Amino acid sequence: MSRPSIVRIRLKKGNWEVEIECEESKVKETIESVLSGLSSVPEVKTEISEKPRGALTCRGLIENLWSEGWFFTPKSLGDVHDELARRGYHYDRTAVSHSLTELVRENMLTRQGTQRNYRYVQKKPPLGAS
Repeated sequence: MSRPSIVRIRLKKGNWEVEIECEESKVKETIESVLSGLSSVPEVKTEISEKPRGALTCRGLIENLWSEGWFFTPKSLGDVHDELARRGYHYDRTAVSHSLTELVRENMLTRQGTQRNYRYVQKKPPLGAS
């Protein structure tokens, strides 16, 4: 008695790829069964969104605070550092200070007070603010 020969077939349809092993005599019915099963499965669409990469820098995070209007009232270096830490971003105080100084130079923020006791407040309103 001879064993039925086994056939291996790989099918591709759209995003699907299926590999089938069956007896040679049952190839047609197996393929039809697989194809009908694939067509009855609803297509699932997934959407992957990425966070904007620019917001991950210390400066980008401070700009986000600015755009939220967080600097509407004067804030100290410690206030900014603590707010970033509260949001889960732990930057060194010197990095925060450097970023604040850059934003002062670019006229987004202004500095009030004396050296080692500055308070930062927004100079320009964020876009879209009335």
